[in-house]
Amino acid sequence: MNIYHFRRSSRKRPQWWPENEPWPPRMHSSRPFSFRRMGCFFGLFNVFGLFVLAGVIILVARGLGLVKFQFDPLQFLIPIGVFILPVVILLLVLGGMVLRRLVVPMDDLLKAADRVGQGDYSVRVQEKGPREVRSLARAFNNMASRLNINNEQRRELLADVTHELRTPLTVVQGNLEGMLDGLYPLDEPNLRSLLEETNILSRLVEDLRTLALAESGAIQLKKESVDLSMLVKETLAAFKSQADLAGVSLTYKSADDLPWMDLDPWRIRQVFSNLIANALRYTPSGGSITVRYQQADGKAYLEVKDSGPGIPPEELPHVFERFYKSADSGGMGLGLAIARHLVEAHAGSISVESPPGQGTTMQIVLPIGE
Repeated sequence: MNIYHFRRSSRKRPQWWPENEPWPPRMHSSRPFSFRRMGCFFGLFNVFGLFVLAGVIILVARGLGLVKFQFDPLQFLIPIGVFILPVVILLLVLGGMVLRRLVVPMDDLLKAADRVGQGDYSVRVQEKGPREVRSLARAFNNMASRLNINNEQRRELLADVTHELRTPLTVVQGNLEGMLDGLYPLDEPNLRSLLEETNILSRLVEDLRTLALAESGAIQLKKESVDLSMLVKETLAAFKSQADLAGVSLTYKSADDLPWMDLDPWRIRQVFSNLIANALRYTPSGGSITVRYQQADGKAYLEVKDSGPGIPPEELPHVFERFYKSADSGGMGLGLAIARHLVEAHAGSISVESPPGQGTTMQIVLPIGE
């Protein structure tokens, strides 16, 4: 990848980048690298060594009669040697210290990398040595920390998926065994109950697939020019009968003649449907859900505000985490996590506000130019 391509690609935060770290990453200063300084040191040492070697060769050649001089070279070599010898000794001592500062932490890094390769993500190294080596150790510790977090999240995901699949599978298995044993009649109500449980399993599997694609950054968006206002109205119309049965009023507010946007209509409809379904779930009878859509400063703002009890402050930081459910939640805890990833795939953002006792407001911000 060339520098130009990296600069262009670094404008957009990738899906896999940790949320608690800034993007683009802070680049290190271009100060001389420690190996370059060490190379200069050994180059200087070699220059002194060449002078000493040249003097020795001259003395040996003169002693063998191979060359003759009109002057005595010892008159010059001995004073020079007296000056060079302490310098060489000093350089050797300094070189040993530099090598020790470099070799010891690098050896620790190699041992730690071997442990990481064997699956031990808890290993960390001490940040010591030259500045560049400390930077390398810090980067290694960050990498190991991310691998450890990803490993823990993978285990938690497997545990959560197992827990979510167990309930509907147990219901289906129990009902089928009861029907085969003659405990339950093989009639339409029981078959409809089994069909509902299989629908739950189907939705869970599809949600897990969508979430896996979104988290890995492999989700494919099929963007087209869309009238987002019309898309919102159609989605609200689909929830109209459900809202009437619950005694909840749906209100839509937007400006007229808003420009169309390039986005994936099916994915955005999925996001908006999750927000409306959540709002209906927590809005009591006689309450209201208000949807506002406006555009300003090159961005589209879509708000879904309900008149429910709101979200407790201690739960607000976790509402977009997968499988996170409140005590009275009837869902599987995937809807908002999927919504966040789909919005971020459109280079947008989603946030939540829930003042105590004043309902909940979900806001989606999408760039119009994307």
